[in-house]
Amino acid sequence: MSASLATVSYLGAIILFILSLGGLSNPETARRGNLYGIAGMTIAVLATVFGPRVTLAGIPWIVGAMLVGASIGLLAAKKVQMTQMPELVALMHSLVGLAACLVGFASYVDSSVAFSGAEKVIHEIEIYVGIYIGAVTFSGSIVAFGKLSGKIGGKPMLLPGRHAINLVGALVVIYYGYAFLQAPSVEAGMPALIVMTAIGLLFGIHMVMAIGGADMPVVVSMLNSYSGWAAAATGFMLSNDLLIVVGALVGSSGAILSYIMCRAMNRNFISVIAGGFGTGDGAKAGAGGQAPQGEVTAISAVETAELLREAKNVVIVPGYGMAVAQAQHTVYEITKLLREKGVNVRFGIHPVAGRMPGHMNVLLAEAKVPYDIVLEMDEINDDFPDTDVSMVIGANDIVNPSAEDDPASPIAGMPVLQVWKAKTSIVMKRSMASGYAGVDNPLFYKDNNRMLFGDAKKMLDEVLAALKG
Repeated sequence: MSASLATVSYLGAIILFILSLGGLSNPETARRGNLYGIAGMTIAVLATVFGPRVTLAGIPWIVGAMLVGASIGLLAAKKVQMTQMPELVALMHSLVGLAACLVGFASYVDSSVAFSGAEKVIHEIEIYVGIYIGAVTFSGSIVAFGKLSGKIGGKPMLLPGRHAINLVGALVVIYYGYAFLQAPSVEAGMPALIVMTAIGLLFGIHMVMAIGGADMPVVVSMLNSYSGWAAAATGFMLSNDLLIVVGALVGSSGAILSYIMCRAMNRNFISVIAGGFGTGDGAKAGAGGQAPQGEVTAISAVETAELLREAKNVVIVPGYGMAVAQAQHTVYEITKLLREKGVNVRFGIHPVAGRMPGHMNVLLAEAKVPYDIVLEMDEINDDFPDTDVSMVIGANDIVNPSAEDDPASPIAGMPVLQVWKAKTSIVMKRSMASGYAGVDNPLFYKDNNRMLFGDAKKMLDEVLAALKG
């Protein structure tokens, strides 16, 4: 393939990637967006493999590596449950960061031959910055994977003087960056590169360990942005325009999504990165340190079915508990049955529900819940006073009235779904344990609230059977 044909192919792939991002912005066009992305990536890979920079002798090695990667991807797609998608995404981000580091070191070894003068200095800056971003992305994503999968606790690790530690680390990275650029040879510059990489790895671990469980959806989005910038840095190192543009698209879109999610949580992006949030690990942390007073009112599946059958307006709020129980298909069956009986059923989705952006939307789409009845928090919050039954399935922090009522609460100011304003609210939980943020929920003790205890799938199956009966 000629250089001009490869360039045209890259341009076509870039256009398809932009169309993919546009399609993924709306549930109704998401499938089309995925197809655009698949087509763009196929063209990009073929243009690279058969492009002018790859010799015939190298093609078997590339094809072999692609077969190994494709096999792992297919296995993951078949084995990984929807509840494991957040940690899988974090793991994929780590691979992008690792690739940026490896490409950076390989490119540095070659740069002494391929570049000289000012061009060499610019290339070495690209290498230094690219490896640093890759190292932070790699280690941070590994820690995020551990937290999301439960292998690492959700409680933030707040070291004494952590901001000073980060500042010292940044100054050391800058110092060694100067030393790296002044190095007369690859052998002389390699120690500085290794020290910077170690600091980047430590910073990634420290940064994500200091972030509490409730902020993990923002972390996943942020690491998505980092992986994009790591890919763009790799593109600069390899002089590959496609990688530069695609990396910039991923990096900027991830940054915008992180900003949107921080606004939805009434959180400052810098404060999310700089410190932890919540007490983590399900510890009790009620308003001002006091657990809410009162008793809960339990309800049975049959009684729940009666309330739903008599209601005219129902709002369902799904949370991570629905994902863990894999109850989305039963939720759809209940929704379908109620709508056939003339009940107006809608879904309220909080921007940070679940463990990653759009987690609940994906689950509901998988269960074939109609897109037009799945509404965002801002679209449905004003309708709760006119709602007969609000049904919360495995959510906690996103429906906590402490965010509005208690200035001393760790989640004070965070916008929440006002389910307690409905005539009756029903919360489905296994127990009275606090949510991922470790904050107790006064909603459970309100007079108009009912608690349906048990596994979400089992309880919803009983509700569905009672509705049919």
